[in-house]
Amino acid sequence: MADEELEALRQRRLGEIRAEHGDPSADPSQQEAKQREAEIRNTILAQVFDQAARARLSNLALVKPDKAKAVENYLIQMARFGQLAGKVSEQGLIEILEKVSQQTEKKTTVKFNRRKVLDSDEEDDY
Repeated sequence: MADEELEALRQRRLGEIRAEHGDPSADPSQQEAKQREAEIRNTILAQVFDQAARARLSNLALVKPDKAKAVENYLIQMARFGQLAGKVSEQGLIEILEKVSQQTEKKTTVKFNRRKVLDSDEEDDY
């Protein structure tokens, strides 16, 4: 009896925690909405890309998921506004990826602080 009550308390508390943190598994309607959204994205992307470009984007998503998501969003937006003429080929995807890389390129600079140490042996070196 005590084990059943304890398990019920745990389940109720787990549900409360999920609701507080917005866990999608707590609400089945949210999970279904996300699944429908993912299906819509996939159908739009299937219409926009040819097979080779889709494969390249999938490979990119494994390495850099944030960049792949940005490219997907960009192309979905272009498709919704009718700015795409036909399917995007692999070469077209490469050009888009280059544009995105140039826009999000980070300049890294390395600055060396060289400490000047007074050394009494400096005069002996000559």
